[in-house]
Amino acid sequence: MRRHELSDVEWQQIKELLPVTPGPNSKRGDRAFVNAVIWRTRTGVPWRDLPSRFGPWKTIYNRFTRWAARGVWARIFKSLQIEVDEEGSLIDASVVRAHQDASGGKGGSNEMILAVLEEVFRPNSTPSRRQKGARSTSR
Repeated sequence: MRRHELSDVEWQQIKELLPVTPGPNSKRGDRAFVNAVIWRTRTGVPWRDLPSRFGPWKTIYNRFTRWAARGVWARIFKSLQIEVDEEGSLIDASVVRAHQDASGGKGGSNEMILAVLEEVFRPNSTPSRRQKGARSTSR
């Protein structure tokens, strides 16, 4: 058994919950497909980066979306759901906050942009007291 894949005990629990589809069986079987989905979920890689041992990524993706649309995954998760022990349950109340720029907005207000532009283009020296067009007194 490889990392991020189902053990024999886990496979026995969900094997009976999988749908029986008409037509030819897949070349690698249902277990390899479920292992591919679990591997992708646990590692967080894009579908295209699935290892070749699972088969073509597009085939796995298409089958995954068909099962999701038919509610197969929901049935599997619901049947595997563990009874909650009220006395022994742990609740994680941590809060993860995203940076304000992560909200998806495009840029800030125009006032901020204008203030930045004024600061950037501010003259570096003070203006001369001499009026324009007047002759210089130095020779």
